[in-house]
Amino acid sequence: MSRRYIAKDPTLPFADAVLIDEKTLYISGRIGLIPGTRQVPDDIGEEAANLMKDLQGVLAAAGMSLEDLVTLTVYCPDVSLWEPFNAIYRTFFTGSLPPRAFIGSGPLLFGARFELQGIAVKS
Repeated sequence: MSRRYIAKDPTLPFADAVLIDEKTLYISGRIGLIPGTRQVPDDIGEEAANLMKDLQGVLAAAGMSLEDLVTLTVYCPDVSLWEPFNAIYRTFFTGSLPPRAFIGSGPLLFGARFELQGIAVKS
């Protein structure tokens, strides 16, 4: 079994993802920070869009796209944000949406409203 770790920021104590046998990608928890900072945007839509763009970047580093996702889990301290999150989330997909859970959680790092992790399999 081969493993390739993807780490966009080597100062963090974890990899962004690990690619197994150049086929299956396990994606670490992602949050929608303002690029180049460790700050969460004030705007929920901007945070959700940043999160999805970050996810796209991790997938691209493994030669994949959103179409390769097989499951996602979204953690959110306030489940009433389900609809505002989905309003942005849906705009990133053109075909079928991957299976997903939206789970109520405790506080997230940096005060984020959303954290996402997932698995992708290269087509």
